[in-house]
Amino acid sequence: MDAITKEILALFEEINTIPRCSGHEENIANWLKEQALSAGLGFKFDSVNNVLISVPASPGYETLPAVILQGHMDMVCEKTQASVHDFSRDPISHIIEGDWLRADGTTLGADNGIALAMALVLARHREIPHPPLELLFTVDEENGLTGANELMPDFISGKTLLNLDSEEEGVFITGCAGGLTTTISLPLERTPLPVSHKVYRLAVTGLAGGHSGVDIHERRANANKLLAAVLGSLMDNTDLHVLSLSGGSAHNAIPRHAEALVSMPPENIERAEATVMRAEEEARKNYAEHDTSLSVTLSMQDENEGLQAISHETAKKILFLLNELPHGAVRMSADMPGLVQTSSNLGIIRTESNQLIVVASQRSSISSELQEITGKITSTARSMGAEVRHGSSYPAWQPDPSSSLTRRCKEVYTETFSKEPAIEVIHAGLECAVIGSRYPGMEMISFGPTIRNPHSPEERLYIPSVSRVWNFLLALLVSFKEDSRK
Repeated sequence: MDAITKEILALFEEINTIPRCSGHEENIANWLKEQALSAGLGFKFDSVNNVLISVPASPGYETLPAVILQGHMDMVCEKTQASVHDFSRDPISHIIEGDWLRADGTTLGADNGIALAMALVLARHREIPHPPLELLFTVDEENGLTGANELMPDFISGKTLLNLDSEEEGVFITGCAGGLTTTISLPLERTPLPVSHKVYRLAVTGLAGGHSGVDIHERRANANKLLAAVLGSLMDNTDLHVLSLSGGSAHNAIPRHAEALVSMPPENIERAEATVMRAEEEARKNYAEHDTSLSVTLSMQDENEGLQAISHETAKKILFLLNELPHGAVRMSADMPGLVQTSSNLGIIRTESNQLIVVASQRSSISSELQEITGKITSTARSMGAEVRHGSSYPAWQPDPSSSLTRRCKEVYTETFSKEPAIEVIHAGLECAVIGSRYPGMEMISFGPTIRNPHSPEERLYIPSVSRVWNFLLALLVSFKEDSRK
């Protein structure tokens, strides 16, 4: 590991001592301001805590237009069932295994903390030649690109944006899907728990999960969907009552865990256990490629006081809703083989005292298809008597085949590493889509070091790719002056 990579990873580890779950970026925003002050750099922030740090040009680069380096402060906070990590206070652990960096039972936060670290290390090294830089760090990207949506017209001045939020070194992203999030609220009718019933916990655990944009086309189990299927089988074979459900923790992460409190007469338990065992065996076969630790269990609960059942009629509505709501890739692109064009992720379910909450996330690179899949979700939910609310949408980022920035990046990468990079469009959402819509004429590209399994506790960063991205970034910044001499 070279010295600059060690410096970047050390700063990334410092960043990971600061709580920064989506929607709670106050501390990391303040830390960024302190970094700017200690380095003698100008900075500003807006009403939602987006931060912009200004780095003066190197000698000889003063007349060049500013280049924006952009990343987001927040991270998806996911952990394993066994983890006792508290994201509101505990630092993220750093564990190096060979060439890979991971955390201990939690997301690593390389998405997108590594971008903050790389940009700040660049700002610290005054000897590195570069044009004027604007380091733009946004909030709440993972919850719907909120920070990017709140940017004011005069917050940045540059017209060239390098987004450091991609996850495969050697791949340049030039377009992405648009999307929105839908929240469904279904009223619950409660009934007294039958006196003869015992209470049990049905749990679906050990799933791989993953990023709802990056991994949605793979055959990965959705814990919420699997829980609903098992509950349906149990209701067909036993006198089962449903008390509560919960599953998933983020709209943009494929759910890894879901559970339900249920009740039944003790004489039904043998039949129920056989049903659960069959369901687990079938699921293990269906999802053998990715979900190797999949487990479905039924266990007795001791605390039963004060519990109420959900009425059978309402429970049937819940299962119909969860079974009918789409999950996974809905349509693939006809123009780009292997690219998901439209998808939906059934991300979160939870019961409160008097309602079921379901959160789904839809993505598409075609606006009419985004409306179509959202319309299907809406009509399905309303047919069950549920209320539907849609979050703010974000647009697709359409690739520009004539982009001079893409051409420049391709040439610099090829010259630096003696091989051509890949140019791709992705199904995940990127802030470039919003920033481009708010700043007409902005040229943009996205790249970054290799990250595997973002949005899950299996997230890991490929350390050698950090050095390669760094070397490419330095060569790219120098290329702007070389162009000015031609």
